[in-house]
Amino acid sequence: MASTAAGKKQEQDEIPKQGTAGPEVAAEHREMQGEKHEECMAGPKGRIHSTALTARLKSCPVTKPGFPTDSAPIANSPVQIRCKGVLFDMDGILISSLGSVERSWTKWSLLRGVDPAAVLRIAHGCRTVETIAELRPDLDSEAEARIEEQMEIDDTEGLTMLPGVRELLAALPKDRWTVVTSATEPLARARLAAGGIPLPERLITAECVAEGKPHPAPYLAGAALLGFPPEECVVFEDAASGVKAGRAAGCTVVATTFSHSVNALDAAHYLIEDVTEVGVIVLAGSGDLLLTLGVREGRG
Repeated sequence: MASTAAGKKQEQDEIPKQGTAGPEVAAEHREMQGEKHEECMAGPKGRIHSTALTARLKSCPVTKPGFPTDSAPIANSPVQIRCKGVLFDMDGILISSLGSVERSWTKWSLLRGVDPAAVLRIAHGCRTVETIAELRPDLDSEAEARIEEQMEIDDTEGLTMLPGVRELLAALPKDRWTVVTSATEPLARARLAAGGIPLPERLITAECVAEGKPHPAPYLAGAALLGFPPEECVVFEDAASGVKAGRAAGCTVVATTFSHSVNALDAAHYLIEDVTEVGVIVLAGSGDLLLTLGVREGRG
């Protein structure tokens, strides 16, 4: 689906927002982040005041707000979502790093006497330090995370940019997207560079938040980094923990089925195979983004 950098003004139909983080969660997030949040938010950034998120669904029923309860039907035609900003997970959305992740975690598991299969069931999409603390609470999780992280930095075999990513990023204004990842900044920058992904000036990494996915903190921080309310941002995720984080933050969540089962992604609003199914128009005047998805509609 071709992506362009300009387009005609689109007709708008208001739809219910797909859930919000709520003032309690947002307040808790601000309190938790403290110095880490301020450090990641530092630097010059002009705030853009924006209106509520709207989207137009072509021939698709409008889903009700709230957490998903029903199985996902097949949409009969593309879906259009109007938004202000886009928040990308890294692994499984922008780059294929599954082999590196699984080899590194398997290596660490064998060194520390942990069942590799048990590790891989919970590690995807989560911060390394939290995964290790759950698996081996007797170890220094920060020190162990640095060991496992170095294994991942050193293992670049098979690491590639995923289909459609280059075209999608080229169609998005640079100040309208960023990366929100559970990886640390050194690992994220090394992996993005190895995959040939243009590096955003700033991104949200493991160091930026007090709690990682599935907590909403990472995506709340990502929306704040762009200068938009989370309800006006679209999240692209591939892992269950990230989908839940985006949903809890109040974002509209689009999940890809590249690396995880559909059943694991049931908190997503929409499901697509990969980002080749995403088109972008930058609307004249407002500068808003109109994303077109060739999707199966997710659980409402």
